[in-house]
Amino acid sequence: MPDTLVIIFFVALLAAVMTYLVPVGSFQTQDVTYLADGVEKTRAVVDPSSFEFKVDENGESVIEPISLFAGGGDVGFLNFAFEGLVSGSKWGSAIGVIMFMLVIGGSFGIVMATGTIDNGILRLIDKTRGNEKMFIPAIFALFSLGGAVFGMGEEAIAFAMIICPLMIRLGYDGITTVMVTYVATQVGFASSWMNPFSVAIAQGIAGVPVLSGAGVRGALWAMFTLVGIAFTMHYAQKIHRNPKLSYSYDSDAYFRDKQTDSDIKSRFNLGDILVLLTITATIAWVIWGVIEHAWFIPEIASQFFTMGLVVGVIAVIFRLNGMTVNKVAQQFKQGAATMIEPAILVGCASGILLVLGGSSATEPSVLNTVLHSAGNLIGSLPAWFSAWFMLVFQGTFNFFVTSGSGQAALTMPLMAPLADIVGVTRQVAVLAFQLGDGFTNILVPTSASLMATLGVCRVDWGRWIKFVWPFLVMLFVLSSIAVVGAHYLGFA
Repeated sequence: MPDTLVIIFFVALLAAVMTYLVPVGSFQTQDVTYLADGVEKTRAVVDPSSFEFKVDENGESVIEPISLFAGGGDVGFLNFAFEGLVSGSKWGSAIGVIMFMLVIGGSFGIVMATGTIDNGILRLIDKTRGNEKMFIPAIFALFSLGGAVFGMGEEAIAFAMIICPLMIRLGYDGITTVMVTYVATQVGFASSWMNPFSVAIAQGIAGVPVLSGAGVRGALWAMFTLVGIAFTMHYAQKIHRNPKLSYSYDSDAYFRDKQTDSDIKSRFNLGDILVLLTITATIAWVIWGVIEHAWFIPEIASQFFTMGLVVGVIAVIFRLNGMTVNKVAQQFKQGAATMIEPAILVGCASGILLVLGGSSATEPSVLNTVLHSAGNLIGSLPAWFSAWFMLVFQGTFNFFVTSGSGQAALTMPLMAPLADIVGVTRQVAVLAFQLGDGFTNILVPTSASLMATLGVCRVDWGRWIKFVWPFLVMLFVLSSIAVVGAHYLGFA
């Protein structure tokens, strides 16, 4: 399997070729107002009837092929890596996610250097001996609930850093860690009845009462979560019996090599207890901040930096693993360094969108033309097939726009009126959006959160694809049944 960076390069090359074949176009935007949690909110969305091709002086559609190299801050094909790395803002991909990864990598570098996590895992394994397999369904369900209730996604990166050593100590692997953390959040995200970053926004844009249809979505969440747990348990038990069957066996050596041969009588003193209390308090602080104040990447990164600072002070005072002030600084730098590889992948993948002209609806781009053409195609199909094709389209479009709220703002103003035309309820159109958008987040290399979680668990994207494709096919089949079934049952 080619290296992940090689795959991203050829996808970027394909995107560049598209700019030589597809004319560019743009939409106008309009503001829509909707109620969410009793609060009136406004969001700018595309006007579905406003699409126009960019034309020259003769009225002909314009094709704007990307140059091989561009200066002055423009994007040429050979600029895509750098421009992708510095794109966005501190609030999101790519630069925000990259800096987030470096900060939490450094913070957890300090935590891991204390030895507390390793010693705590040894104690936990001894206390729960015989019941280890219950960790998987419990953690998966909790993370799925987090994805459903408050749109948890990026937060899984930090948790994966804590859980991965535990999973490998228990006889599982890095892939199991990705499943019970990030994938679980996306299962909840996709099937949520109340996700403020996808369902609520999509329903508001589509003119559907916000958080309506919660009963059906709640049942879907339970079903998809149970399917995810069953799939993960089946794989994990196979790996537990024979670790060499793991797709990530070679890369898991990174964690196995860091394990000591200590037994359960290893060091565990007041300093270790204070470190664990600091981690627990930080997790509670993060959850509170996300729910109560909608804190996001800048705040969460700073919270984990605070955790690393406090743990460093504790480690120096109690001389955990011989830690000194200089060693704390060194471990922060080394922890951040482990994030360089996934950070590069995140930035380069973000550059693909820039090659296609960016995600702005009002700026002429190839991506806007693709969106408009897909809308016309869906409008010409039979009702049940239109409903299903909305699912397929949303899953495909998610490759280019992985933000749930961003994709809702771009696609739902087109899908909602199209649904009326072809005889599909807008509630079904929203369901197709959330399932298509959410589940493909576990596959696309343009998802910064996926690539970051794979990075901290040392799982190569190519090996991840070999593992996850049967699960994705299963989710797609169940999603297809759910969308087509909802259409025939008149879900509204």
